[in-house]
Amino acid sequence: MSSDLTSAARPKPDALLQKIADYVLKTKVTSKEAFDTARYCLMDTLGCGLLALDYPACTKLLGPTVPGAIMPGGARVPGTSFELEPVQAAFNIGAMVRWLDFNDTWLAAEWGHPSDNLGGILAVADYLSRKAVREGDKPLVVRDVLEAMIRAHEIQGVLALENGFNRVGLDHVLLVRVASTAVVTKMLGGTRDDIINALSNAFIDGGALRTYRHAPNTGSRKSWAAGDATSRAVRHALFALKGEMGYPSALSAPKWGFQDVLFKGGGVKLAQPFGSYVMENVLFKISFPAEFHAQTAVECAVILHPDVKERLSEIEKIVIETQESGVRIIDKTGPLDNPADRDHCIQYMVAIPLIKGSLTAQDYEDDVAADKRIDTLRSKMQVVENKRFTVDYLDAKKRSIGNAVQVFFKDGTKTKRVEVEYPIGHRRRRKDGIPLLIEKFEQALRGKIPARNADAILALCGNPKKFDATPVNDFVGYWVV
Repeated sequence: MSSDLTSAARPKPDALLQKIADYVLKTKVTSKEAFDTARYCLMDTLGCGLLALDYPACTKLLGPTVPGAIMPGGARVPGTSFELEPVQAAFNIGAMVRWLDFNDTWLAAEWGHPSDNLGGILAVADYLSRKAVREGDKPLVVRDVLEAMIRAHEIQGVLALENGFNRVGLDHVLLVRVASTAVVTKMLGGTRDDIINALSNAFIDGGALRTYRHAPNTGSRKSWAAGDATSRAVRHALFALKGEMGYPSALSAPKWGFQDVLFKGGGVKLAQPFGSYVMENVLFKISFPAEFHAQTAVECAVILHPDVKERLSEIEKIVIETQESGVRIIDKTGPLDNPADRDHCIQYMVAIPLIKGSLTAQDYEDDVAADKRIDTLRSKMQVVENKRFTVDYLDAKKRSIGNAVQVFFKDGTKTKRVEVEYPIGHRRRRKDGIPLLIEKFEQALRGKIPARNADAILALCGNPKKFDATPVNDFVGYWVV
């Protein structure tokens, strides 16, 4: 018999799978700051979902997979009348909240949007709560949703600290699928083995290619990819609860495991123990629906708008200093074919506020993009890496997202160089940012939700104790139209 045959003996589960399962089941979340931030995160995420309902490109994908496949008593989709089985409801919610690139962000070796996990969390929580009420049991309460969000944020964010999936061409929604799988399996009553089995299948799914985020293939899949990931997680969780088997060395198996096949043989690292660090430090997109590496660049352009609005034709060049990640991801020249292309182009995101003093989701649509002044300004822009911005971006104690913009005119004059290191949604600017986040949330509610329900939601959000204790089925009921 050949001595190099691999043993068929099943190994113990990979250490990472065990650590995630133990965190979800055993580690208590005690941080008041994490729960307070999670409340704002829940508000902001659902508000972003409502804003997306103005866009037919989003709404055409919502509802059941095929017409008529509804589930009375199932999970509801905020801002709509849909009642769906939880896998499809998770897709709907996940696609809505991510559509406009306006929900929260996490930046590290990998980046992403941890509130994407709300798709699976809220769908399952509503489904379980409505089922419990029908059967005479107690429903989940909103605090249960907040705790699940904190855990999902933590799993996604800590795995992102030192694992750059983007560097091997994989999309960050892989981490949404993994995080959602862990917390949703627990919510459904899964055991430690169930969570490990479900997680192994989440990793075996591999990762979507990032090609839909980058020229020349940038497209709208980037707006529903997270919905797809969080819904896939619900499917894995439900299968695990049916007793479907797992694959203990899904990550580490030689030749056939995730690490050898997709991660160039590198190990998936755990940079620090799981706690509540990510929710406490998460970045909110408050003022601008823009890829986060450009948030402060947009803020710089808004500041410069009064100095350039009457001199646009006199501009010789515009210098944008950004981080290495910003250069790599959103530095784009040439034609931009659709909104998904435009909201990931730093030149476009700077040109709009230089011209008009603001940036909204509507500014990525074709009618606005037809303004020839935008491409004229883009052609005059130089995007360069500022090494200090890169260092501070990767510094765990800072996590800044610095940008600087300066405009030079043909007559030799120039504007001041405007630099912003921390965006309004950063933890260091919470005092300034939270009032604006609440304003953003209320504006999203008004006109999308019946006035009485919108008033009730706002009142709940202003009373944390009552908010936390509200049954999930009652909370989601306020969002139905």
